[in-house]
Amino acid sequence: MTRPSLRAVLAGSPDELEAAFYDALQQGDLERLMACWADEDEIVCLHPGGARLVGPAAIRAAYTAMLEHGGVQVRPAQVVRVQALASSVHSVLEQVRVVLPDGACEALVNATNVYHKTPRGWRLVAHHASVGEAHEGGLPTSSAHMLH
Repeated sequence: MTRPSLRAVLAGSPDELEAAFYDALQQGDLERLMACWADEDEIVCLHPGGARLVGPAAIRAAYTAMLEHGGVQVRPAQVVRVQALASSVHSVLEQVRVVLPDGACEALVNATNVYHKTPRGWRLVAHHASVGEAHEGGLPTSSAHMLH
């Protein structure tokens, strides 16, 4: 299957940009991944258990470290979209394949991706991810209690 050119993706919809973002993660393509982000100093990225990263340099450094051993096997699922004229917010359940000493398993991550329409097309301005729970992906649940 032929991937669309980066130029075509960057001129496309928020959904096309999101597909390019996750494809770049899977392929370990840092330049393609960073091209999905806005060039603004205020962009924000937060990975599960990590510090808040602000600005392109901090985000690039984190993804450089994350991708140093190759791509991340992540598939977006159950996307819920809220879109306006110049912004689009996607709530995504990420299914991430991780390899542990005991073997491979699937982890679930809840992510919110925020896209703004810029003069150069749709760009990612925020990615906020946190650990998901088994029941969200249709996996068996434990009898954990929830307090409000």
